Amino acid sequence: MQHARALVADDFERVNQCIIDKLHSRVPLVENIGHYIIEAGGKRLRPMLVLLSSGALGYSGSHHIQLAAVIEFLHTATLLHDDVVDVSSMRRGRPTANAEFGNAPSVLVGDFIYSRAFQMLVELGDMDIMQLISDTTNTIAEGEVLQLTKAGDPETDLDDYLQVITTKTAVLFGAATRGAALLAGASEEIQQQLYDYGLNLGIAFQLIDDVLDYSGDPAEMGKNLGDDLAEGKPTLPLIRTMQVGTSEQAERVRSAILNKDASQLEMIAVDVKACGALNYTYDMAVAYSDKALATLVHLENNNYTEQMARLAKLAVERKV
Repeated sequence: MQHARALVADDFERVNQCIIDKLHSRVPLVENIGHYIIEAGGKRLRPMLVLLSSGALGYSGSHHIQLAAVIEFLHTATLLHDDVVDVSSMRRGRPTANAEFGNAPSVLVGDFIYSRAFQMLVELGDMDIMQLISDTTNTIAEGEVLQLTKAGDPETDLDDYLQVITTKTAVLFGAATRGAALLAGASEEIQQQLYDYGLNLGIAFQLIDDVLDYSGDPAEMGKNLGDDLAEGKPTLPLIRTMQVGTSEQAERVRSAILNKDASQLEMIAVDVKACGALNYTYDMAVAYSDKALATLVHLENNNYTEQMARLAKLAVERKV
Protein backbone atom coordinates (compact mmCIF):
# COMPACT_ATOMS: atom_id res chain seq x y z
CA MET A 1 0.00 0.00 0.00
CA GLN A 2 3.03 2.31 0.14
CA HIS A 3 2.61 3.42 -3.49
CA ALA A 4 -1.05 4.29 -2.99
CA ARG A 5 -0.33 6.07 0.27
CA ALA A 6 2.49 8.08 -1.33
CA LEU A 7 0.14 9.25 -4.10
CA VAL A 8 -2.32 10.74 -1.60
CA ALA A 9 0.18 11.51 1.17
CA ASP A 10 -0.81 15.15 1.69
CA ASP A 11 -4.53 14.37 1.78
CA PHE A 12 -3.90 11.35 3.98
CA GLU A 13 -2.17 13.58 6.53
CA ARG A 14 -5.12 15.98 6.41
CA VAL A 15 -7.50 13.08 7.06
CA ASN A 16 -5.44 11.98 10.07
CA GLN A 17 -5.49 15.51 11.45
CA CYS A 18 -9.24 15.75 10.88
CA ILE A 19 -9.72 12.49 12.80
CA ILE A 20 -7.68 13.79 15.73
CA ASP A 21 -9.52 17.11 15.76
CA LYS A 22 -12.96 15.50 15.63
CA LEU A 23 -12.21 13.14 18.54
CA HIS A 24 -12.29 16.10 20.89
CA SER A 25 -14.70 15.70 23.79
CA ARG A 26 -15.38 17.39 27.11
CA VAL A 27 -15.19 13.93 28.70
CA PRO A 28 -11.56 12.74 28.97
CA LEU A 29 -12.41 9.02 28.80
CA VAL A 30 -14.04 9.52 25.40
CA GLU A 31 -10.83 11.00 24.01
CA ASN A 32 -8.67 8.38 25.75
CA ILE A 33 -10.51 5.43 24.21
CA GLY A 34 -10.94 7.17 20.86
CA HIS A 35 -7.25 7.91 20.57
CA TYR A 36 -6.37 4.44 21.86
CA ILE A 37 -8.08 2.66 18.99
CA ILE A 38 -7.35 5.26 16.29
CA GLU A 39 -3.66 5.44 17.14
CA ALA A 40 -3.35 1.64 17.05
CA GLY A 41 -2.85 2.12 13.33
CA GLY A 42 -4.43 -0.29 10.89
CA LYS A 43 -4.42 -0.14 7.12
CA ARG A 44 -6.76 2.87 6.84
CA LEU A 45 -7.82 1.28 3.57
CA ARG A 46 -11.36 2.65 3.59
CA PRO A 47 -10.45 6.35 3.85
CA MET A 48 -7.70 5.75 1.30
CA LEU A 49 -10.37 4.54 -1.13
CA VAL A 50 -12.17 7.86 -0.73
CA LEU A 51 -8.97 9.75 -1.56
CA LEU A 52 -8.01 7.55 -4.52
CA SER A 53 -11.52 7.56 -5.98
CA SER A 54 -11.71 11.35 -5.63
CA GLY A 55 -8.38 11.71 -7.39
CA ALA A 56 -9.41 9.29 -10.12
CA LEU A 57 -12.39 11.50 -10.94
CA GLY A 58 -10.43 14.75 -10.78
CA TYR A 59 -12.24 16.10 -7.72
CA SER A 60 -10.64 19.40 -6.68
CA GLY A 61 -12.62 20.32 -3.55
CA SER A 62 -11.88 19.56 0.08
CA HIS A 63 -14.95 17.64 1.24
CA HIS A 64 -13.28 14.32 0.48
CA ILE A 65 -11.11 14.85 3.58
CA GLN A 66 -14.18 15.04 5.81
CA LEU A 67 -15.82 12.09 4.05
CA ALA A 68 -12.70 9.95 4.46
CA ALA A 69 -12.65 10.75 8.18
CA VAL A 70 -16.35 9.87 8.45
CA ILE A 71 -15.72 6.49 6.81
CA GLU A 72 -12.86 5.77 9.22
CA PHE A 73 -14.99 6.81 12.21
CA LEU A 74 -17.76 4.43 11.17
CA HIS A 75 -15.23 1.63 10.80
CA THR A 76 -13.71 2.43 14.19
CA ALA A 77 -17.10 2.45 15.90
CA THR A 78 -17.92 -0.98 14.47
CA LEU A 79 -14.57 -2.30 15.74
CA LEU A 80 -15.31 -1.07 19.25
CA HIS A 81 -18.72 -2.73 19.22
CA ASP A 82 -17.49 -5.90 17.50
CA ASP A 83 -14.79 -6.51 20.07
CA VAL A 84 -17.32 -6.30 22.88
CA VAL A 85 -19.79 -8.62 21.13
CA ASP A 86 -17.03 -11.07 20.22
CA VAL A 87 -15.28 -10.78 23.61
CA SER A 88 -12.05 -10.15 21.69
CA SER A 89 -8.85 -9.47 23.60
CA MET A 90 -6.35 -8.59 20.87
CA ARG A 91 -6.46 -6.29 17.84
CA ARG A 92 -3.64 -4.71 15.83
CA GLY A 93 -1.05 -6.28 18.07
CA ARG A 94 -2.28 -4.97 21.42
CA PRO A 95 -5.20 -5.40 23.84
CA THR A 96 -8.60 -4.34 22.49
CA ALA A 97 -10.24 -1.25 23.95
CA ASN A 98 -12.74 -3.41 25.85
CA ALA A 99 -9.90 -5.43 27.36
CA GLU A 100 -8.10 -2.23 28.35
CA PHE A 101 -11.01 -0.02 29.48
CA GLY A 102 -13.98 -2.38 29.91
CA ASN A 103 -17.05 -3.26 27.85
CA ALA A 104 -19.39 -0.44 28.87
CA PRO A 105 -16.95 2.41 28.08
CA SER A 106 -16.08 0.79 24.74
CA VAL A 107 -19.73 0.53 23.68
CA LEU A 108 -20.51 4.08 24.74
CA VAL A 109 -17.45 5.56 23.04
CA GLY A 110 -18.40 3.58 19.94
CA ASP A 111 -21.75 5.37 20.10
CA PHE A 112 -19.96 8.71 20.47
CA ILE A 113 -17.83 8.05 17.38
CA TYR A 114 -20.90 6.99 15.37
CA SER A 115 -22.74 10.16 16.31
CA ARG A 116 -19.69 12.34 15.68
CA ALA A 117 -19.51 10.88 12.16
CA PHE A 118 -23.06 12.04 11.50
CA GLN A 119 -22.32 15.47 12.92
CA MET A 120 -19.54 15.67 10.35
CA LEU A 121 -21.95 14.63 7.61
CA VAL A 122 -24.28 17.45 8.60
CA GLU A 123 -21.34 19.83 8.21
CA LEU A 124 -20.89 18.53 4.66
CA GLY A 125 -24.51 19.42 3.93
CA ASP A 126 -24.94 16.90 1.10
CA MET A 127 -28.20 14.96 1.38
CA ASP A 128 -27.17 12.35 -1.20
CA ILE A 129 -24.06 11.50 0.82
CA MET A 130 -26.08 11.59 4.04
CA GLN A 131 -28.49 9.05 2.57
CA LEU A 132 -25.64 6.85 1.32
CA ILE A 133 -23.90 6.79 4.70
CA SER A 134 -27.07 6.40 6.77
CA ASP A 135 -28.25 3.51 4.57
CA THR A 136 -24.80 1.94 4.79
CA THR A 137 -24.68 2.24 8.57
CA ASN A 138 -28.11 0.62 8.84
CA THR A 139 -27.02 -2.22 6.56
CA ILE A 140 -23.87 -2.81 8.61
CA ALA A 141 -25.97 -3.05 11.77
CA GLU A 142 -28.19 -5.64 10.08
CA GLY A 143 -25.08 -7.54 8.99
CA GLU A 144 -23.79 -7.60 12.56
CA VAL A 145 -27.07 -9.02 13.81
CA LEU A 146 -27.20 -11.56 10.97
CA GLN A 147 -23.68 -12.73 11.84
CA LEU A 148 -24.75 -13.07 15.47
CA THR A 149 -27.71 -15.26 14.49
CA LYS A 150 -25.42 -17.49 12.41
CA ALA A 151 -22.84 -17.98 15.19
CA GLY A 152 -22.92 -21.58 16.33
CA ASP A 153 -24.96 -22.64 13.29
CA PRO A 154 -23.15 -25.30 11.22
CA GLU A 155 -26.02 -25.25 8.68
CA THR A 156 -24.91 -21.83 7.42
CA ASP A 157 -24.32 -22.05 3.66
CA LEU A 158 -22.37 -20.05 1.10
CA ASP A 159 -25.24 -17.65 0.38
CA ASP A 160 -25.66 -16.91 4.10
CA TYR A 161 -21.94 -16.34 4.47
CA LEU A 162 -21.72 -13.99 1.49
CA GLN A 163 -24.70 -12.02 2.79
CA VAL A 164 -22.95 -11.60 6.16
CA ILE A 165 -19.62 -10.39 4.77
CA THR A 166 -21.27 -8.17 2.17
CA THR A 167 -23.51 -6.37 4.65
CA LYS A 168 -21.11 -6.35 7.58
CA THR A 169 -17.87 -5.47 5.76
CA ALA A 170 -18.04 -4.81 2.04
CA VAL A 171 -20.77 -2.15 1.99
CA LEU A 172 -18.50 0.35 3.78
CA PHE A 173 -15.89 -0.12 1.04
CA GLY A 174 -18.63 0.58 -1.49
CA ALA A 175 -19.80 3.65 0.41
CA ALA A 176 -16.24 5.02 0.42
CA THR A 177 -15.90 4.80 -3.34
CA ARG A 178 -19.45 5.83 -4.23
CA GLY A 179 -19.28 8.72 -1.79
CA ALA A 180 -16.25 10.07 -3.62
CA ALA A 181 -18.14 9.79 -6.91
CA LEU A 182 -21.04 11.75 -5.44
CA LEU A 183 -18.68 14.50 -4.31
CA ALA A 184 -17.17 14.65 -7.78
CA GLY A 185 -20.60 14.95 -9.43
CA ALA A 186 -20.04 11.77 -11.44
CA SER A 187 -22.80 10.18 -13.51
CA GLU A 188 -24.99 7.48 -12.02
CA GLU A 189 -23.15 4.93 -14.18
CA ILE A 190 -19.75 5.93 -12.79
CA GLN A 191 -21.16 6.03 -9.26
CA GLN A 192 -22.34 2.44 -9.71
CA GLN A 193 -19.05 1.29 -11.22
CA LEU A 194 -17.12 2.75 -8.30
CA TYR A 195 -19.58 1.25 -5.82
CA ASP A 196 -19.13 -2.15 -7.46
CA TYR A 197 -15.36 -1.72 -7.29
CA GLY A 198 -15.51 -1.03 -3.55
CA LEU A 199 -18.04 -3.76 -2.83
CA ASN A 200 -16.11 -6.47 -4.67
CA LEU A 201 -12.84 -5.32 -3.14
CA GLY A 202 -14.40 -5.53 0.32
CA ILE A 203 -15.66 -9.07 -0.28
CA ALA A 204 -12.23 -10.16 -1.55
CA PHE A 205 -10.61 -8.53 1.47
CA GLN A 206 -12.85 -10.39 3.94
CA LEU A 207 -12.39 -13.72 2.16
CA ILE A 208 -8.63 -13.39 2.56
CA ASP A 209 -9.09 -12.42 6.21
CA ASP A 210 -10.92 -15.71 6.68
CA VAL A 211 -8.11 -17.60 4.95
CA LEU A 212 -5.51 -15.93 7.17
CA ASP A 213 -7.45 -16.96 10.27
CA TYR A 214 -6.13 -20.47 9.60
CA SER A 215 -2.87 -19.77 7.82
CA GLY A 216 -1.57 -16.41 9.01
CA ASP A 217 1.12 -15.48 11.51
CA PRO A 218 -0.46 -14.12 14.71
CA ALA A 219 2.54 -11.84 15.34
CA GLU A 220 2.21 -10.27 11.90
CA MET A 221 -1.58 -10.08 11.95
CA GLY A 222 -1.78 -8.58 15.43
CA LYS A 223 -4.68 -10.77 16.54
CA ASN A 224 -5.30 -14.26 17.85
CA LEU A 225 -5.80 -16.93 15.21
CA GLY A 226 -8.91 -19.01 15.67
CA ASP A 227 -10.98 -16.23 17.24
CA ASP A 228 -13.73 -16.80 14.68
CA LEU A 229 -13.80 -20.50 15.50
CA ALA A 230 -14.06 -19.77 19.22
CA GLU A 231 -17.04 -17.54 18.45
CA GLY A 232 -18.69 -20.25 16.35
CA LYS A 233 -18.55 -18.18 13.16
CA PRO A 234 -19.05 -20.42 10.11
CA THR A 235 -16.59 -18.78 7.73
CA LEU A 236 -16.09 -20.09 4.20
CA PRO A 237 -13.06 -22.33 4.92
CA LEU A 238 -15.18 -24.11 7.52
CA ILE A 239 -18.31 -24.26 5.37
CA ARG A 240 -16.30 -25.74 2.50
CA THR A 241 -14.63 -28.30 4.78
CA MET A 242 -18.03 -29.52 5.93
CA GLN A 243 -19.05 -29.84 2.27
CA VAL A 244 -16.06 -31.65 0.79
CA GLY A 245 -13.96 -32.93 3.70
CA THR A 246 -13.96 -36.45 5.03
CA SER A 247 -16.72 -37.36 7.45
CA GLU A 248 -14.21 -37.03 10.29
CA GLN A 249 -13.06 -33.58 9.14
CA ALA A 250 -16.62 -32.39 8.59
CA GLU A 251 -17.76 -33.59 12.01
CA ARG A 252 -14.80 -31.97 13.74
CA VAL A 253 -15.65 -28.60 12.17
CA ARG A 254 -19.37 -29.02 12.79
CA SER A 255 -18.78 -29.75 16.46
CA ALA A 256 -16.40 -26.79 16.84
CA ILE A 257 -18.95 -24.37 15.34
CA LEU A 258 -21.88 -25.80 17.27
CA ASN A 259 -20.03 -25.66 20.59
CA LYS A 260 -18.03 -22.49 19.84
CA ASP A 261 -14.94 -24.46 20.70
CA ALA A 262 -11.46 -23.64 19.39
CA SER A 263 -9.68 -26.36 21.35
CA GLN A 264 -9.02 -28.33 18.14
CA LEU A 265 -7.85 -25.32 16.16
CA GLU A 266 -4.55 -26.90 15.13
CA MET A 267 -6.28 -30.00 13.76
CA ILE A 268 -8.96 -27.95 11.99
CA ALA A 269 -6.25 -25.73 10.45
CA VAL A 270 -4.80 -28.92 8.98
CA ASP A 271 -8.26 -30.07 7.83
CA VAL A 272 -9.18 -26.87 5.96
CA LYS A 273 -5.89 -27.00 4.09
CA ALA A 274 -5.92 -30.74 3.40
CA CYS A 275 -9.41 -30.78 1.85
CA GLY A 276 -8.71 -27.74 -0.34
CA ALA A 277 -11.02 -25.36 1.54
CA LEU A 278 -8.35 -22.67 1.90
CA ASN A 279 -7.53 -22.82 -1.81
CA TYR A 280 -11.24 -22.69 -2.61
CA THR A 281 -11.69 -19.58 -0.47
CA TYR A 282 -8.59 -17.96 -1.94
CA ASP A 283 -9.80 -18.65 -5.50
CA MET A 284 -13.12 -17.02 -4.68
CA ALA A 285 -11.29 -13.98 -3.32
CA VAL A 286 -9.36 -13.73 -6.60
CA ALA A 287 -12.63 -13.89 -8.52
CA TYR A 288 -14.03 -10.94 -6.55
CA SER A 289 -10.75 -9.06 -6.93
CA ASP A 290 -11.03 -9.58 -10.69
CA LYS A 291 -14.59 -8.19 -10.58
CA ALA A 292 -13.26 -5.09 -8.84
CA LEU A 293 -10.54 -4.71 -11.47
CA ALA A 294 -13.08 -5.06 -14.29
CA THR A 295 -15.00 -1.99 -13.11
CA LEU A 296 -11.94 0.24 -13.52
CA VAL A 297 -12.05 0.01 -17.33
CA HIS A 298 -14.96 2.46 -17.17
CA LEU A 299 -12.75 5.11 -15.56
CA GLU A 300 -10.02 7.26 -17.04
CA ASN A 301 -6.64 5.57 -16.79
CA ASN A 302 -4.49 7.69 -14.47
CA ASN A 303 -2.18 7.34 -11.47
CA TYR A 304 -5.13 6.98 -9.12
CA THR A 305 -6.90 4.21 -11.02
CA GLU A 306 -3.56 2.42 -11.38
CA GLN A 307 -3.20 2.40 -7.60
CA MET A 308 -6.79 1.25 -7.21
CA ALA A 309 -5.93 -1.68 -9.46
CA ARG A 310 -2.88 -2.39 -7.31
CA LEU A 311 -5.05 -2.43 -4.20
CA ALA A 312 -7.41 -4.96 -5.76
CA LYS A 313 -4.44 -7.25 -6.40
CA LEU A 314 -2.90 -6.58 -3.00
CA ALA A 315 -6.15 -7.55 -1.29
CA VAL A 316 -5.55 -11.17 -2.26
CA GLU A 317 -1.75 -11.21 -2.05
CA ARG A 318 -1.41 -9.87 1.49
CA LYS A 319 -0.24 -11.87 4.48
CA VAL A 320 -1.72 -9.58 7.14
